Amino acid sequence: MTEKPKRRRKKRQGAPASFEKALGRLEEIAEQLESGELALEEAISLAEEGLELSQFCEKQLTEAEGKIQQLVERMGVAELESMEPETEGESEGE
Repeated sequence: MTEKPKRRRKKRQGAPASFEKALGRLEEIAEQLESGELALEEAISLAEEGLELSQFCEKQLTEAEGKIQQLVERMGVAELESMEPETEGESEGE
């Protein structure tokens, strides 16, 4: 009885180079898992990789949010409020 050749997956190489690359890889993993054509061990391995990438992305987003918050605080609330778009019915001088 011959065994089905295993598909090679990309080896993990530590943290991804960027948020965008990690997100792209997550999309690839999701497509592979949704295909239903993977052996159980391979599906588990990809799910683990996906979890690691998800955690990496979450950390990147949290750090970006913190940086944005610092910028907002440096600008000051008055400057931020002057940049808010007007809502319907409001005009300057009201």
